[in-house]
Amino acid sequence: MNPLEVIAKYYAPGSMAYHFLVQHSRLVARKALGIAGRIERLKPDLGFIYEAAMLHDIGILFTNASKIGCYGHKEYICHGYLGRELLETEGLPGHGLVCERHVGMGITVGDIKENALPLPERDMLPESIEEKIICFADKFFSKSEHELLQEKPLEKVRSIVVAYGEEKLRLFDEWSRLFLDKTAP
Repeated sequence: MNPLEVIAKYYAPGSMAYHFLVQHSRLVARKALGIAGRIERLKPDLGFIYEAAMLHDIGILFTNASKIGCYGHKEYICHGYLGRELLETEGLPGHGLVCERHVGMGITVGDIKENALPLPERDMLPESIEEKIICFADKFFSKSEHELLQEKPLEKVRSIVVAYGEEKLRLFDEWSRLFLDKTAP
């Protein structure tokens, strides 16, 4: 499966949305594959990581994010579950789960209820090692015009993640040790 062919079915190559999606996804895929290489002992599926990282944000098409060329009617936070639905129609349910579960540090039913989020009421938490790697790698890159190609430093990412709550920061720090510390077991 070629993820760029899937993307091109929904995004016009050369469009602003295609540009932001593909550039961001390539950076996330590169970082995710680098992380996977550091933790070979956990046997992450490199092919799946590449494909799913390239497709993890495919649902932005349905959101109202005009600064990146998306003119849908849903709030941006919905792009995860919308991407899952789209990829399920493509026969890619595992890739779809990555879409749904990469938002924030994962979203619980409690998060949805407490914050009145416009999401289906179900846990959307990364479970597989591949889902966790992609979720983590995604936090280092934004889709803003001025920061698109720049990797955020770890401390900046931590300052963003803490806004999701102390428990999310604790999880991020745990993943940082697992994914970035070359001496981790």
